[in-house]
Amino acid sequence: MRKGDTLFSVALDHGLDYKEVAEWNGITDPSVISVGQALRLKPPKSAATIAPLRTSPAVEGRPIAGAQQSEPGTPSPMKTEPHALRVPYTEQAYAQISRTGAVTATSKRPAPAKTPQQQAPDAKTGPLLWAWPTSGKVVSSFNDGAKLKGISIAGKLGQPVTASAAGRVIFSGTGIRGFGKLIVIKHNDTFLSVYAHNDALLVKEGEAVSQGQKIAEMGKTDTDRVQLHFEIRRFGKPVDPMKLLPQG
Repeated sequence: MRKGDTLFSVALDHGLDYKEVAEWNGITDPSVISVGQALRLKPPKSAATIAPLRTSPAVEGRPIAGAQQSEPGTPSPMKTEPHALRVPYTEQAYAQISRTGAVTATSKRPAPAKTPQQQAPDAKTGPLLWAWPTSGKVVSSFNDGAKLKGISIAGKLGQPVTASAAGRVIFSGTGIRGFGKLIVIKHNDTFLSVYAHNDALLVKEGEAVSQGQKIAEMGKTDTDRVQLHFEIRRFGKPVDPMKLLPQG
């Protein structure tokens, strides 16, 4: 962990539910973490239960003709199997294998290639179609070098903010600096959407939402004007929403 990191921000940066990260690391209070702390960002593999070997009664025997005898006190040679398999990074490999291992919160994965199409691939349910989360003028476009990587849509205080696609709410509250009152929706194993600076939050963590459902009211928490900051994240990395949202 680096100074300023929180469990919430680390989970968001890796496209994860902070509650799952807390569970994987045995953290009971998500607000209590320390600088330099290593976090497991994948579910731990269940340890296989191996029954202890039973010691057989001692018996006398004769050496088999031609068999090589070990010197007294010499340990028997043993073969070991590798504990891990390294494979080249691919989206499929990341999503489907390698379910164990601890990494630090500051580690970075190779950036997946951006998807320019309007339809975002969903490994579970087919193409994911996005809808605009609110109406209004886009006053800030996507900038990969910006602190908050998404688009900003201007509007009026209390204006409805709706889910851009169906999914499950994995964060509803505050705790990530710069986002104000925030909602994060997980749509599948690939995509999250982020809705920041709200005045009121209308859905709770764990709640399933449908596309177009009102989830918040626009506000200006942690910013200087009424607006919605909207992000689409692919494997935790922000991508340009304008390439996925319908045009017009």
